[in-house]
Amino acid sequence: MKYEDWKDKTAEFKKIDVRHLQGNFFLGLRKQAQNLEIGEGLEVIQTFEPHPLYAVLEPLGFVHHTEKTAVGEFHVYFYRAEIKEAGGQAPYAPLALLNYPMIDEELGEIAVNFWDLTWNNDKRTLSYEMRLLLSLANAVGAGRMRQASRELVKAYASGIDSAALDDVFELIAWNQGIGYFSSEIGPSALFQAYKLIKTQEKNGKSREEIKQLLMERFGEKNEEVGVS
Repeated sequence: MKYEDWKDKTAEFKKIDVRHLQGNFFLGLRKQAQNLEIGEGLEVIQTFEPHPLYAVLEPLGFVHHTEKTAVGEFHVYFYRAEIKEAGGQAPYAPLALLNYPMIDEELGEIAVNFWDLTWNNDKRTLSYEMRLLLSLANAVGAGRMRQASRELVKAYASGIDSAALDDVFELIAWNQGIGYFSSEIGPSALFQAYKLIKTQEKNGKSREEIKQLLMERFGEKNEEVGVS
């Protein structure tokens, strides 16, 4: 749907200024958006173009239009074009990006644009799922088990077969060594999430059921996985 088709309605949108807010406001915005009907919308004001917010609201049936009105001031209009089930939402909003504007607003804009270029740019050659697996492996190599756990859950939710995860863990054992794998990988949230997938698949659970279990046990409230 083109902006011209609904721009006359933007004056009625609820205005939400999230500039300089600290903490996780994604969940609050998403809850407000879920309560809107088709034809209603929100106007969000931020110091940088909020690419992560697009990823949060688009699966709910929202289209958006963005205007930069001044240095460090973006107005984004979200219009609900259809009602979509929230179940299709990808796991984990990129909450860690909210930390950078607290340090410096320009750094925040750079970080968000870098995230968007890395994960959303259609010029990427490798598939999204393949890049998640590479990111998982790189995170393990760098000792960032929190990131690795999140990438595993996102990869599985995106459709990666558990047999591909078998290959990834075999390569991790090969490259990191059996001793490191036994003492560091085995007890980690990363491997526990992998074991949950394998166990539940053997029990005949569907991918959606397993995805729900993963988010219940390895969501943002899990101290070994959350970043907020």
